[in-house]
Amino acid sequence: MAVPPPSVESATAPAASKSGGARVRGMDDGALPPAHEALHEVAREAPLDALMRVIARHFNVASACVLPGHMRDDAHAGAWLGEGVDAPLRDALLELQRAERLGGAQTGAFASEPIVVSDVAGDPAWQACLNRASALPFRFVAAWPLAGANGDSPGTLYLIDHAPRELNAAERASLDDFARVIATLAVQAPPAHDEVEALRARERLLALAIAGSGTGIWDRDVVTGEIRYSSGWKAMLGYEDDEVTSRVEDSLLRLHPDDRDYVKATMQAHFEGRTAHYEVEHRIRCKDGSYKWICSRGKVTARDADGRALRMIGTTTDITSMREMAERLRESVNLVTNLTNEVPGLVFQCHQARDGHVSFPYASAGIAEIYELTPAQVAADASGIEALVHPEDLDAYRASFAASAAVLAPWHLEYRVCLPQQGLRWRQGDAKPRRLADGATVWHGFITDVTERKRIEAELQEFATTDGLTRLANRRHFMARVEAKLALLRRVASAAGVTGMVGMKGLGGIGNVAAVMMCDLDHFKSINDRFGHAVGDDALRHFAEILRTHLRAGDVAGRIGGEEFAILLDGADVEGACRVARRIQDRIAVDPLLSVAGPVTLAVSIGITQMSADDSAAEAALSRSDVALYRAKKGGRNRIECA
Repeated sequence: MAVPPPSVESATAPAASKSGGARVRGMDDGALPPAHEALHEVAREAPLDALMRVIARHFNVASACVLPGHMRDDAHAGAWLGEGVDAPLRDALLELQRAERLGGAQTGAFASEPIVVSDVAGDPAWQACLNRASALPFRFVAAWPLAGANGDSPGTLYLIDHAPRELNAAERASLDDFARVIATLAVQAPPAHDEVEALRARERLLALAIAGSGTGIWDRDVVTGEIRYSSGWKAMLGYEDDEVTSRVEDSLLRLHPDDRDYVKATMQAHFEGRTAHYEVEHRIRCKDGSYKWICSRGKVTARDADGRALRMIGTTTDITSMREMAERLRESVNLVTNLTNEVPGLVFQCHQARDGHVSFPYASAGIAEIYELTPAQVAADASGIEALVHPEDLDAYRASFAASAAVLAPWHLEYRVCLPQQGLRWRQGDAKPRRLADGATVWHGFITDVTERKRIEAELQEFATTDGLTRLANRRHFMARVEAKLALLRRVASAAGVTGMVGMKGLGGIGNVAAVMMCDLDHFKSINDRFGHAVGDDALRHFAEILRTHLRAGDVAGRIGGEEFAILLDGADVEGACRVARRIQDRIAVDPLLSVAGPVTLAVSIGITQMSADDSAAEAALSRSDVALYRAKKGGRNRIECA
């Protein structure tokens, strides 16, 4: 324990006698012994004597005492007061019992009702009833009558203090409880030998408990600058009983230099009444020169009339292992935090309460890259994250967490976010859920940026499904689309209870009809021979662009091979497909290819067929349109034929 130099000066009142009758115990006693010595003293004293000391300390007053109800003059003063009580205090207490009224209440031999006077000096009634009011050695007094078993009173319990004060309701109730205990003790015989031995046995057990708890006890006389330490306190630092002085200056030297000012300031704040108690954790030097972490707690138990601290009692506990454990835990937390912050991506804990409220109590530094947010912005509310999820993916995002929480299945989702600086990005989240006792769900997981991977996947998908020259669907992808359409036609026909499709006029169908067109650039070989293959490739690209401008969403155009192209017109019958074919021929006629060798006029032959649910395979419709194309080329080219 460390304290500032003894700057508080005050004289102490004489201690109450330990022989015979009543006791006056409390804040004006001499230096209190260490706890183990105090327990021996309690065992030697009568229960009432010990109780007076407990009451004074409990209420933090200068003195507590009991006067018998029959006492009228000094002749009976030795009965309970004892010779150690000084004359002014004894006379004042006797005057209280001789007063016909206390604070305006008629008392007779003793106060029939509890009397509490917060400040004697400020109460005119007390000034009038006391003979030596100007020389009263106290300012606050509480008189609590003791109730005997037969309705009589064995006396009155008094609380006395040098300074004015109040008693709250809880303190009044406690005082009433103490008065009942004292009234019981007053009529009991002195403790038997067995009771004394039992008390001593309990004292020994308490001493053992204190010694085994790693706690030491200290008692400081603020005025003289002396501190008494228990044997346990000394042993905690490796000292024998005779190896530790009682000087405050020496206690300061044992403090770690970095903690000294802090400890002194905390102690001084309690001395000055700015804190209810003293409590501080600091390092203290042991006998072997090493330092231990300790927690010291204490409280001023005596003050003079001016409120200056006289005595302070407290405990010291070795918390070195606790501090070391806390330090290891802090290092572990820092290590985990540093590791997660270095991982490219977001390591997170997501919490969903029973009412559906979502928060991210932990988010690594990667949240700045993943969501362009800070951990503090999502710690209490995750709505800022949902605001960044792409509108088309938001329902799937919410549903994925709901499904995971419902059956505690791992959460996995790929979704898009729209960020203020990075723009559209892809994110992949993976986490494992756990149900808490209160019904909430917690996920621990990881979210990473998969934008580049999704881009590569899209490119690979495009390479796998697209013709490299024209950027139209390649043959495999086109046939897959035709097969998907044929499967749909069969399902519609089955649901309608028919074996064939019901044709629909025009292009405004509902998806249960479709047409296939086969297109072939006329005289393409001569273009290659005359202008070269580079111009031939330009011609193919030129025609592919014309097809794209004449197709609707849902239509598919593909390059089947060489100069042959195929078109799937969704929702179109043969008549509608013919109109599309004519528009394509008209456009290619008026929009020749502009090459380095000059304009190149192009023409196209087209074969059309209607898809049917009865088709055995997608190739069937393609074969029929190919037959129609052959007739168009044989009939003079730049024609449209249907099959």
